Amino acid sequence: MKAATYIPFKAKSGQENTLANFLLEGAKLVAKTEPNTLYWYALNTTDGGFGIFDFFPDNAGRSEHFDGQVAAALNTNADALVHQGWEDGIVANITNSEVLSYKEPAKHSARATQATYIVLNAQPGKEQVLEQILTGAAAVIEETEAKTLLWTSLKLNNSTFGIFDTFTDQSGRDAHFAGKVAAALKAQAEHLIVGGWENGVLKSMYNFEVIAEAEK
Repeated sequence: MKAATYIPFKAKSGQENTLANFLLEGAKLVAKTEPNTLYWYALNTTDGGFGIFDFFPDNAGRSEHFDGQVAAALNTNADALVHQGWEDGIVANITNSEVLSYKEPAKHSARATQATYIVLNAQPGKEQVLEQILTGAAAVIEETEAKTLLWTSLKLNNSTFGIFDTFTDQSGRDAHFAGKVAAALKAQAEHLIVGGWENGVLKSMYNFEVIAEAEK
């Protein structure tokens, strides 16, 4: 797993339920038709917004996804369902990233119901240190966090990083933020991350409910 994409978007007024149902069906279609989409999550944000987070083995897999049936269906229906339509509501919000490290869900694990995405801006000169910490964290998550299903560290550009993870439930998220990786990041945040822990980590955190998922 080497590539990821995140797209936040909003439903047109009154189309929230229709869009959620569209994404539920989209997950089934991804599972059936996209062998190189490794994980695909449809998300609902706390403020009523939506998002899609997906992961690929490489950039070719990402290109296949955007040439696939789900992207085509979303394009066709975007004007009716998505605030600002396809170009301004979807395409303009795409963020691509490189996967640095990951912990995958165990086979036959519980379905993800919660997810979190955090964007981290490295302090000048601390980019490599932060990247190394995030890269090494996956092994710790694997050993210590049974309720953290998928955990990924991401590189958006030379100074901007991210973490996307999914959980069995709220207790899994709580356990994660009480765990070893969160504690280590909190201890070093002031020196490594613009804004430190409070303003650089917590204020850049986005929590979601998982509407639907597809995985290989």
